[in-house]
Amino acid sequence: MTARILVVDDILANRKLLEARLTAEYFDVATATSGAEALAICAREECDLLVLDVMMPGMDGFEVCRQLRKDPATTHLPVILVTALDQPSDRVQGLEAGADDFLTKPIDEIALVARVRSLVRLKMVLDDLRSRASTAVMLGMPDPFASALDEDGSGGRVLLVDDRAASASQIVFALRDKYLVEVVGDPHLAAAKAFSGGHDMVIVSLSLQGFDALRLCGQIRSHERTRQLPILCLAEMEDRTRVLRALDLGVNDFLMRPLDSNELVARVKTNLRRKRYGDKLRENLQASIELAVVDPLTGLNNRRYFETHLSTLVAQAADCGRPLSLMILDIDHFKGINDSHGHEAGDRVLKGFSKRVRKVIRIPDMICRLGGEEFVVVMPDTSIDVAARIAERVRGEIERQRFVVDGASDPISITVSIGLAERGDDNLPDGLFRRADRALYRSKTSGRNRVSADAA
Repeated sequence: MTARILVVDDILANRKLLEARLTAEYFDVATATSGAEALAICAREECDLLVLDVMMPGMDGFEVCRQLRKDPATTHLPVILVTALDQPSDRVQGLEAGADDFLTKPIDEIALVARVRSLVRLKMVLDDLRSRASTAVMLGMPDPFASALDEDGSGGRVLLVDDRAASASQIVFALRDKYLVEVVGDPHLAAAKAFSGGHDMVIVSLSLQGFDALRLCGQIRSHERTRQLPILCLAEMEDRTRVLRALDLGVNDFLMRPLDSNELVARVKTNLRRKRYGDKLRENLQASIELAVVDPLTGLNNRRYFETHLSTLVAQAADCGRPLSLMILDIDHFKGINDSHGHEAGDRVLKGFSKRVRKVIRIPDMICRLGGEEFVVVMPDTSIDVAARIAERVRGEIERQRFVVDGASDPISITVSIGLAERGDDNLPDGLFRRADRALYRSKTSGRNRVSADAA
């Protein structure tokens, strides 16, 4: 795994040292000598992660972090602050400014590389989501990037896995004002709790008695339901090797004992802020997928969805030797509704029509709007005779009750023409659709408001 790392330090020797170490790990390294230069490089999207010195003339590292987090284009960039400051209050200040981690000089090079790799992995996931979300925004979806700036990482449920009562009490007390903490001492129960959902983050003590806490971390990270759940490990000073291993397993962050309560809160907020940013991007992506296959007026799946899934349904029916029928519905004289009552009334009729059809057909049947006033229903495990009875119920339901539309002086009466066909020996989706369409044409030319079937 490689990435573009920007090393920012006003001292040449420090830049060269970090550049050499990261280059040896096959990272592509660029350097900057000031905060202003670093911001300009980030604005041009020329780096994936910053290793940033705190003490610089002009704009210090804390202010650079704050500026990055204010900009939707750079708020996702991982930042590792590097400094000679070693007090917990300094680390908290860095985390509150938006840094992802805080390394103290002299730098532990192995820890630096492990942390860079861990953050780069997270960045790559976010980059993919950001790219897809950008495409969705161009298609008219809401912009998720600006709204992410309002997220401060507060609130939510934290699952704490710690079998030492005093330690657990300290953590619960530290987080009590911002988070609801559930404490579990049994790691097996903790895994089940995590998989059941409902938690926003997991904190795991690496000092669990009689159980390898890293195995629990691996289980949480590998399970589909908890793959995106942030994991924060609590470690003793002698656990350095296990901490590095935890980062390799996909653990998001760690905190060394003795715990500083303010730093604990700051790290929880940082990880939850990043998680919710990713969640918003995923929600945007899911909404864009639905937009591509859902008719916005009726809420039914659209023609693209129908054409994609019909082949699969026909193939499944053929493999199992089961029947499958197709119903095409066309609202009779729909243009007259638009001409007499307006397009808004026509839209209301289409919505009401789709709701009535859905009430009549069965749960396994797939209904889609092909476009205009034309709809289609795919009926798995359904012979043409059964499909004809269902179609007749649909036709009768539409004819029986008139549609009440705002703006129309009287309820509107409509009827529907229906064409049916059953899967034939050729198992061709296009052939099935053409035969149902041919049957629909017969219904329309025979006086409309009727059901016609085309045998294979």
